[in-house]
Amino acid sequence: MKNSFVRNTLRFAAAMVIAWCVMLVTHELGHLFGGWVTGATLIRCDLAPWRLPYSIHQPDPHPLITVWMGPIVGALVPPIVAGLTRNFWAWLVADFCILANGSYLAVAWFLDDRLLDTARLIDAGASPITIALFCLVTISFGYRRFRFDCMQLFAPPSKENEVDVS
Repeated sequence: MKNSFVRNTLRFAAAMVIAWCVMLVTHELGHLFGGWVTGATLIRCDLAPWRLPYSIHQPDPHPLITVWMGPIVGALVPPIVAGLTRNFWAWLVADFCILANGSYLAVAWFLDDRLLDTARLIDAGASPITIALFCLVTISFGYRRFRFDCMQLFAPPSKENEVDVS
């Protein structure tokens, strides 16, 4: 039992590194896609996950779409991939991404940093109610699923809760 706990802890840590990278990249690719679709001109982009990725569009004719696409794509693409693969680890990563995208907007709200997405959404005309609803849905749904994933991973082995985490 101790060996399985250590093994699962190491696998979980590795999955969290991967989940962090997937969340950052899918979120930022959402901004890039939103800018491309709306005709914005990309002037600078950095997708490196070891620092905060960013993309700067100027001019951006529809900044509300460009900015919203980050958290929307970041919260939707990983679960779509997980649903197609039907793999426990893909779902763990996807559920983290759902939780993290909502948490990011919620935390950014209180940081009052003009470069973070929440301030940019408000500057572009987003309703604070819409942002709050996105945060409420993604955080509550993502937390519930991510917690369930963690409970499955770290539950003592038994016939009833056996999950294929290979």
